[in-house]
Amino acid sequence: MTSFKSKMVNFLIRNRHLFQGKLRRETFDLNTSIKDFRELCEKSAAKRTKIPKGIKIIEETIEGIKSEWIIPEGANSKKLIFYVHGGGYVSGSCSDHRYVVSKLAYDSKITCLQYEYRLAPEFPFPVALDDSLAVYFTVLSKDYKPENILLMGESAGGGLTLAMLLALKQNNIPLPKAAVAISPWTDLTCASKSYITKNKVSVAPKNSWSVFSHHYVGNKDAKNPLISPLFGDLEGLPPIYINSGEADELFDDGKKFYEKAKKAGVEITFKEGKGMIHCYPILAPMFKEATEAMNEILDFIRRQLNY
Repeated sequence: MTSFKSKMVNFLIRNRHLFQGKLRRETFDLNTSIKDFRELCEKSAAKRTKIPKGIKIIEETIEGIKSEWIIPEGANSKKLIFYVHGGGYVSGSCSDHRYVVSKLAYDSKITCLQYEYRLAPEFPFPVALDDSLAVYFTVLSKDYKPENILLMGESAGGGLTLAMLLALKQNNIPLPKAAVAISPWTDLTCASKSYITKNKVSVAPKNSWSVFSHHYVGNKDAKNPLISPLFGDLEGLPPIYINSGEADELFDDGKKFYEKAKKAGVEITFKEGKGMIHCYPILAPMFKEATEAMNEILDFIRRQLNY
């Protein structure tokens, strides 16, 4: 049974439009301003500005891409969490994810690297993937060994994390030790039942995923595995941990990827958050389910990186 506090938090997030004087949740279409959406994401993140004590942030431009090394006190300089931010491929930045990634670094005691891949619709596929691979190659050149790197992302960043694994495998480039994907977007055809059945309980604006997909896919095939990793050959991927909230349109994306990867022989774990919303683990420690889920993720990270 879900806790009362989680139900309250989920209710408040799901119905935040009421506190903005709107009777209904926003509906997106192709005329929705992506610029305004990005600004809203930045404003929401600005409310979470307290960086944990002992965290050092070093800015670096990597292959022309703004990046941040987020280093906790006492971190092993050879271990790295390579963090891929979410935002539907149309939003997301170092600033609006700094709190989340800093908390991850603090709790794991492992250095994290986040970066700003270019966004759709200005830069549709494959730009986000190309930028991500460019940063990964630079990390390898800095003497980080693949067995000491873990990829991690949430939402579209979770899908991009999995797409990176497929791209690296296809090009015979050393894979990282493991990956974590929270509420990953693995199918940009948006064909799964949960896009319909979970719509009423989702926290995302209605139809937003189809709009984001349109902007990112552009004139390409949405079933390209590097766009929608669910359609890829998953054999040979490293250990993966997936967490998907059950009250989320992307729930089936995570579960289907898990089922396919397991059949392909991948060492993969799937955590279903009963009654939980999109990316709920990053809300820890607001309620016990989020805290428990994040603790499981941290345990997986430590085991995989021998930390």
